[in-house]
Amino acid sequence: MATAPFDIAPAIALLPFASFVIALLAGKYLPKKGAYAGILATGGSLLLSAWTFLAVGGGNTYNQTIYDWTAGVGSNVISLHFGILIDPLAALMLVIVSLVSFLVHVFSLGYMNDEGVEGLARYYSELGLFTGSMLTFVFSDNLLMSFMFFELIGLCSYLLIGFYRTESAASAAKKAFLITRFGDYFFLVGTVGVLATFGTATFAGPNSFPVVAQNVLNGTASVTTFGFAPQTWFTILGLLVLGGVIGKSAQFPLHTWLPDAMEGPTTVSALIHAATMVAAGVYLVARMYGFYALSPTALAVIALIGGFTALFAATMGAVKDDIKRVLAYSTISQYGYMMLALGAGGYVAGVFHLMNHAFFKALLFLGAGSVIVAMAHEQNMWKMGGLKRELPLTYWTFVAGALALAASVPFSGFWSKDEVLYTALTNGLNGHPLLLLGYAMGLLAVPLTGFYTFRMVFLTFHGEPRSEQAKSPHGVGWTIKAPLAVLGILATVTGLFNMSSVAELTNAHIDYLARWLDGSLASTSTAHYGDLLGNFAGYAAAAFSPLASSAISLVLALLGVGVAWWLYNVPEPVEHTEKLGSVKTLLVNNYYQDEYQVWLAEGVTADVARGADKFDQGVIDGIVNGASSVSLFGGNRVQRIQDGVVTNYAALLTLSFIVLLLVVGLAGGWF
Repeated sequence: MATAPFDIAPAIALLPFASFVIALLAGKYLPKKGAYAGILATGGSLLLSAWTFLAVGGGNTYNQTIYDWTAGVGSNVISLHFGILIDPLAALMLVIVSLVSFLVHVFSLGYMNDEGVEGLARYYSELGLFTGSMLTFVFSDNLLMSFMFFELIGLCSYLLIGFYRTESAASAAKKAFLITRFGDYFFLVGTVGVLATFGTATFAGPNSFPVVAQNVLNGTASVTTFGFAPQTWFTILGLLVLGGVIGKSAQFPLHTWLPDAMEGPTTVSALIHAATMVAAGVYLVARMYGFYALSPTALAVIALIGGFTALFAATMGAVKDDIKRVLAYSTISQYGYMMLALGAGGYVAGVFHLMNHAFFKALLFLGAGSVIVAMAHEQNMWKMGGLKRELPLTYWTFVAGALALAASVPFSGFWSKDEVLYTALTNGLNGHPLLLLGYAMGLLAVPLTGFYTFRMVFLTFHGEPRSEQAKSPHGVGWTIKAPLAVLGILATVTGLFNMSSVAELTNAHIDYLARWLDGSLASTSTAHYGDLLGNFAGYAAAAFSPLASSAISLVLALLGVGVAWWLYNVPEPVEHTEKLGSVKTLLVNNYYQDEYQVWLAEGVTADVARGADKFDQGVIDGIVNGASSVSLFGGNRVQRIQDGVVTNYAALLTLSFIVLLLVVGLAGGWF
């Protein structure tokens, strides 16, 4: 029987949807253009999410159908419905999304209203729609419902990235929409495939598609796999859904939209990167983990894409001059770590890093927003400097976020990134060498992360002011400072929720998140990677202790920070990356990925489309049109003898009778 918070669980998402309607219809008449409606709505969602979180912590879960599309149709139909699933994973994510959204709404009071821009009612309405869509996506209990709100999240990102009515913002919004839609086509096909295979797309319960798939592999159930071996078909379905994940979470090769998305307001960037659109892809993999865990091939692909993306994006972040673009490439890289964790069997490690990243990345983006306000919306770090003295709260909270991003002990990012790398290493050493490649790429990204993170800190806050605006920056109000303070505390302490490496060494029960997620409904269908392919214990764990793994990653992180300190923590820094020559040109131009995609679209896809169009019109339409032409020609000739003259009809009947007699006579030998 549902308890009180579960009875009103839909209100977690309905409150932001209500703020969307209020701001859209009446925002221009309200104080702050509807900002207060959004703050109250997301504050209410946060309280309800926290209440639900506590209820789940008490051992309760909730899985309820809200509306069944196929009710009354019959028993032998595919299950299509709206439903709510709140288990430990969903409860945790609801708190993350509602908290970050609430802080972004508060921060917007100082950031957006400071700009004096037009269309604030539109901004707050779209922010409410964005938040409501993500919260509904989080507690969706089936893949089809998830897909629908996945698409609505994409629409909201398009609207908010293009909020400023400029050519560059419009171009960035279209780019984000088209690239993510490309990935979503695969997600749609995968969703249809899941429904056609299992007759359901629900995530949890004895009849959910992960459980049925596991029973098929165990030989206790059977489904139609369209001529493929079950293991192969399940891998195909998982990889199809992964297409949408790669697009939304900006993983290689569908990552190029995210840096351009910096054209939107910084508050939007914080929400997109920390708790909504980019987080949606990784969350979907975690939500479907019971299904992905059945396919070692799919997990290996996830791990390799994640490891490569982590390193690939970090190299580009090391040479950027725009403070928001540095953070954008760090987001791509950090979500790569989450994918590496999930692909390597680290369900808890991936979710742990997702949680920590939400807080320290929201902090860094909002901190960048504070700097941008102080700098009259200047974003080039080479025109900053010396802001440490003028913006002390922004500086110290930003440093907390930077230390978390750079995986410095004891800040949150250290504990989760350490667990990601240790998971990939131990499972790799236990007989899965592809994971060692993912581990190596993730490890190489560690010093690069430390370098570009503190290059950003030193260029922005240290040294002497390098522009007139940096010499006399604007002050910021409490609506900007308060969210930074809250997120600064979270970026510092949330790593303590799951110190698995310390727990393993000391036998202390301080792996709270791991034990929390063990109560998930999804765990009833989650055969963890280690259970399928090898245990975390054994010679690998003996050869490489958690302490040794942590020490290696920490030394590399500090090495990157130290190099940044040496090169950029000076009164008058210079751009040392110029010494890289053509390598820097390659990195500044993002490995020419944009040019490659344009060439692919214009030089290959357009030619293929033109060829397909000619074939369609010349052959397909030609056959159809030819058949219709013959029919029309015959009909026209027959029409000529239908002239309404009775004598002509009598003559035709007589002639036809004579011809019939001749044919029958010749056939019967009468003549």
